[in-house]
Amino acid sequence: MSNEVRDNLKYTETHEWLKLKDNKAVVGITDHAQSELTDIVFVELPQVGKKVKKGDELCVIESVKSVSEIYAPVSGKITKVNDQLDDAPETVNSSPYDEGWLVELEVENKSEIDKLLDAKSYKKII
Repeated sequence: MSNEVRDNLKYTETHEWLKLKDNKAVVGITDHAQSELTDIVFVELPQVGKKVKKGDELCVIESVKSVSEIYAPVSGKITKVNDQLDDAPETVNSSPYDEGWLVELEVENKSEIDKLLDAKSYKKII
């Protein structure tokens, strides 16, 4: 089974990905993470407007196998959550980088992004 890693994203060692667009970052979990979790049955998303620090718990994903905390790759304020996951949490399995994104946040400190892994470095840890 291949784990897709996209070159245009930044990654964390805890298997979150981040895509930067201006000062907004879209965050999700990697293909590797969703395949390790197996069938995702519930995603507990945070409130819009919540402020998080890098490394804080961002949301919780429940699969048939386990419950996993998802961590904020950078500090910021949550501006949007993917409400479609309330009805279709399995979207995170089928499309982790596109329809299965988790939250969008306003980046507080862009220098934190430079500390994230690029695709090549992330591939080495999986």
